[in-house]
Amino acid sequence: MDIQTSLTIFQATCFLGFSLWLSIALVNNLHAFASSVGAVGVTMSMAPLAQHPAISTPLLSRGLASPVAHRLALLIIVLMQGAAVLAAWTGCYELLLGAGHEMARPWLNLALSMALGFLFSMLLGGLWFGYWIRQEGLQVTHLVLVIWVLLNFVVLNARWF
Repeated sequence: MDIQTSLTIFQATCFLGFSLWLSIALVNNLHAFASSVGAVGVTMSMAPLAQHPAISTPLLSRGLASPVAHRLALLIIVLMQGAAVLAAWTGCYELLLGAGHEMARPWLNLALSMALGFLFSMLLGGLWFGYWIRQEGLQVTHLVLVIWVLLNFVVLNARWF
């Protein structure tokens, strides 16, 4: 096996996994939209800070209890996820069955950019609503996903030979 073939296999594995992950995340949000809105609402309303022992912080004034705002926030995430899914699967097609790496790269970079966009919106939204105080596991998950996206970018765009 030559180096180009082995690199294509590795990149295809990375991006098929990424495409599947994006697809499952999107399907989950669409299938359980109301539940996902509830989860977004917990963060945006800053409800965890009211749990015993309650944490009093000036940040509480940022809490947003509007279900309309929660739905809108999730809708933005879902739209970005949808764009990422379409771009990722188009890139996978180009990589494996289409014109190859050079035609796949713009699509996969778009998918990575959209994923990074919705992950940053969750990180920045979480930061605004103080989720690091009581939802640190969620913040760590978002940070790890950002690292995964950045590593995928390197795998795709580095000149390996």
